[in-house]
Amino acid sequence: MTKSDKIVILGAGPTGLGAAHRLHEIGYEDVSLYEKEATAGGLAASFTDEKGFTWDIGGHVQFSHYTYFDELMDELLQDQWLHHERESWVWYRDRFVPYPFQYNVRHLPEEEKRACLRGVLQLAANPPKEKPTNFHEWILAQFGKGIADVFMFPYNYKTWAYPPSFLDCGWMGERVAPINLERFVFNILDGKDDISWGPNNTFHFPKTGGTGEIWRCLANKLPQDWLHFEKELQEIRTKEKRLVFKDGHEDSYDKLISTMPLDVLIKCSDLGDEVKKEAQKLIYSKVNVFGIGLRGKPRKDVEKKCWMYFPEDTSPYFRATVFSNYSPNNVPDISTQWSLMVEVSESPQKAVDKETIKDEVIQGLLNTRLIENKDQIIDFWKYETDHGYPTPFLGRDKVLNKLLPTLEEIEIFSRGRFGAWKYEVSNQDHSLMQGVEVVDKIIKGTEEETVLQPDFVNSRKKKANVRER
Repeated sequence: MTKSDKIVILGAGPTGLGAAHRLHEIGYEDVSLYEKEATAGGLAASFTDEKGFTWDIGGHVQFSHYTYFDELMDELLQDQWLHHERESWVWYRDRFVPYPFQYNVRHLPEEEKRACLRGVLQLAANPPKEKPTNFHEWILAQFGKGIADVFMFPYNYKTWAYPPSFLDCGWMGERVAPINLERFVFNILDGKDDISWGPNNTFHFPKTGGTGEIWRCLANKLPQDWLHFEKELQEIRTKEKRLVFKDGHEDSYDKLISTMPLDVLIKCSDLGDEVKKEAQKLIYSKVNVFGIGLRGKPRKDVEKKCWMYFPEDTSPYFRATVFSNYSPNNVPDISTQWSLMVEVSESPQKAVDKETIKDEVIQGLLNTRLIENKDQIIDFWKYETDHGYPTPFLGRDKVLNKLLPTLEEIEIFSRGRFGAWKYEVSNQDHSLMQGVEVVDKIIKGTEEETVLQPDFVNSRKKKANVRER
């Protein structure tokens, strides 16, 4: 490409902003970024409601696989970070079990503990001979029937809104801790809690403004004439390389970086029926996020927790975050208030009744003893994300291997959580780096890592990335 080529970016979430930042960093000038919302952040945006409570769109925390990302974050917020040791738990049978669940089954009632132990020992004695073909089979092959039935199956259905048999098993990477038999048994015998596993056992969070503060700061660093908010795409004329927005605005491009959901992008295009039919195979779940502002203080066994998982049907939500613990500035007055944020997934296979869900959430808070009574509630905020989780469904990669190259042939590069549709590389660090790496691919011809090599990215140690000023 030449420096006269115009690059247009669709979406001001982490991926779109990462791409714009990289273009600005290397001195590229002819850039336009369009965002349908009034502010930057995408699914990582934050909101302060009428009562002064700050909310994220789900339970975001900040940790990273990239030196480039870390350096940029430090540059953006400098000393405005709070650092946390993770406290994550599973609520099961009226008690908290430390996470990861599979290494802390000593806390379970005797019957469930024995079932988990029996399943792990049977698995060790008779490991499966066949490679798992879906996530359901993978869970059984990794943890045995006891842990699968008690926690893994019900929790993953609540999260994904699809049964585990519907999902592929190539996406897990570092997200699920496999069983080490010796470690599992000795934790039971020694009465030992095992809570250190995972890439997010420590994390940091902005002092003010929620997660969205990061992305507002990054947007403010860019040339402001690049940014165009409240511009929702209506049509892509691929042969003309022209964009039409719902307010009538039009623009042209030479190279297009899209962070829109891939299915929506293709629906807006003039590509043929065959491509559109393929895009219709993409599957996702919605997420309903509820923020609950509360008076008083959390109970003693909740006051230091970060987030909690809920596999049982005593609540509609799969995860709850003590959001006031992330930053005291997430509530108007931390001396007299605190806040919870819960998430409820939704799909054609797991319906949510919009008329009753608020009452169900509140009843769940009572059932799981996160609150003592309804009078504690002083604020109730709701946010619906149409595209919440890009489902790693069976056959996903086959679909992506058709769609993404087809778009790149006409110089459209679809990246990000829903642009590339790879949940395994859809955290904030992954998403930003997808934007950075696709710019380097377009400008310099370098090979991308994040979207092409998820396992490598998630398993490697951080490496210094070359940054050009």
